Amino acid sequence: MSGGSGVPFIVDLTSGNVEKEYRSAEKGHFGGSILGLRLMAERTPAGLDPYDPRALLYVAAGMLGGTAAPGLAKAVFLAKSPLTGVAGEAHALGPFATGLRGAGAKALAIVGRASRLSYLLVRDGEVTCHPAEELRGLGTAATTDALRARHGEAAHVAAIGPAGENLVRYASVVTDRAFAAGRYGLGAVFGAKNLKAIVCVGALPAEVADPGAVAGLAAYYRDALATNPLAALQAGLPGFAGWADDPLDPGYASVRNFSVPGAPGLRVPEARDYDGRAVATTGTCPGCPNDCIKVYAPPPAAQGTGAEWPAEGGRQGTGADRRAGEGGQGTGADRRAGGLGQEAFLSLGWNLGIDDLDTVLGANALGNDLGLDVVSLGGTLAFAMECAERGLLPDGPAFGDAAALPGLIRDVATRTGALGDLLAEGAARAATRLGPDAAPYAMTVKGAELPCFDPRIQPGIGLGYAIAPGGPRYDALEHDLDFDPVAGLAYSFGEAARIGAEPAPVAELDAERGRRSARLLRLWSGLDALNLCVFASSPTRPLTIDHLTALVTAVLGQEFSLDDLLAAGQARLDAMRAYAAREGGGPDELPARMHEEPITEGPHRGAVLERTAFERARAAFYAELGWAPEA
Repeated sequence: MSGGSGVPFIVDLTSGNVEKEYRSAEKGHFGGSILGLRLMAERTPAGLDPYDPRALLYVAAGMLGGTAAPGLAKAVFLAKSPLTGVAGEAHALGPFATGLRGAGAKALAIVGRASRLSYLLVRDGEVTCHPAEELRGLGTAATTDALRARHGEAAHVAAIGPAGENLVRYASVVTDRAFAAGRYGLGAVFGAKNLKAIVCVGALPAEVADPGAVAGLAAYYRDALATNPLAALQAGLPGFAGWADDPLDPGYASVRNFSVPGAPGLRVPEARDYDGRAVATTGTCPGCPNDCIKVYAPPPAAQGTGAEWPAEGGRQGTGADRRAGEGGQGTGADRRAGGLGQEAFLSLGWNLGIDDLDTVLGANALGNDLGLDVVSLGGTLAFAMECAERGLLPDGPAFGDAAALPGLIRDVATRTGALGDLLAEGAARAATRLGPDAAPYAMTVKGAELPCFDPRIQPGIGLGYAIAPGGPRYDALEHDLDFDPVAGLAYSFGEAARIGAEPAPVAELDAERGRRSARLLRLWSGLDALNLCVFASSPTRPLTIDHLTALVTAVLGQEFSLDDLLAAGQARLDAMRAYAAREGGGPDELPARMHEEPITEGPHRGAVLERTAFERARAAFYAELGWAPEA
């Protein structure tokens, strides 16, 4: 399989020039992140500041993203990360990839810096740049409204909020109001380029070589939603991101910045707690009936969150009145910005010592509207709260202070005050400013805040956090618990075995754990490389390896195999690691807390990542991927 078709638009915001670069003769990039990484390596010098106008920003649906089929509603955003200094890759689910394809583009490579705040319009296969100064300070939902008023309600919009404009290092890009490309600060790269948004107009269908085969796979997927446990959880209410009903074992999730390794003392919501909070729960990803990303927010009349919640539609006065958070004031978030990813409740809830559902849903919607990655936001706030608790940050925020959370989030997004400016830099840089005593409480890898699934009880996740060359992601490889011989998802064992990931006790940390985790990372890296959705795919969701390869074959019209998928995954990982080495990226290490503070209660009592065992597993991980150990 060649996987070589790629014609990205090269957009220079400084000069206004737009040209196409034909990369069809190259093999193995599928128009996605592999091609973006090649362009970054070719077109930017080593050591370039992420905010330098010469830095390259890549946005792509690629050859598969945006196709009307299960698992293909995915776009990639890629640039040198202001947070990590290596390649930062974030994915947006939802309709934006379809919009990009409909407008006649598969990929954009953006360089330069506009002389004033601007947006790009992609329409009928052409890209043009337009002024956007009147959108300055608007949240992502209000920006989307304004641009749709200008270009039609069917337009698809990827926008930044005040956080991106103010170069918050973990600013996000939010697509179509509710679907964030969250991690690694890609919104700040938009801001550094004076780029407020990308608007896509058009309804060109993504071409499909074998429509009948795609329709058959879609029919299979719809039927499988009732029988696959994780797909059923995703499709049902409140959904897999709506944590509800079942208590979490001590050690499963971060509590108070990973500092509580025992009983959390915090409540998991009940499903009925989500009543009246749904904004949109179906039809979120074109071509896919699973509706993983549902939109929830506190009801407009909710009290006690410290935020003002506008009525449905987010209309509160004039555009100027709706500017988000100037000086910590202004309206609350637009409810439509409350797209709920699986990490939001943990990052903005238990991680901060908060279990009030409306507070968490409000913080998630506010973070999305202001354009903040909720994972890094939660990790940075939790760091500040622990430092305050330990006397290292006088007048810092307190764990469990729900009322203060909205104002604190606004201050970060607008860099208001000394604390807002400090925390806008992320936990690792804030720790450096506060001094060496604060460093142990920055739960980061390569400068990026950890997701809130605790690696002490899932060592493969810990290895993935540490070694994934772009930084820690919770969805870089499947959870160890799913492959435990007793407690795991037995139906997925055969799929995992096809790539050499046999079942193993969850707490077992040895060389085989390293090899197994590397194989899982390679598989899901292949999905990322092709813009295939991990939440629809092998080994635990309905699209098995055979379905995935058949889907790619049906869309592209060329035979595609498991070997091709794994080769794409390896190529993406190799390119990201080479870029990280070129840029002097941070070490493949976890915070010391993960090696030194065991889980104290529950079924995983005593779980800790013993250093020697972790190092052996890491060496095996490197060997499996053909990588030399770090110096």
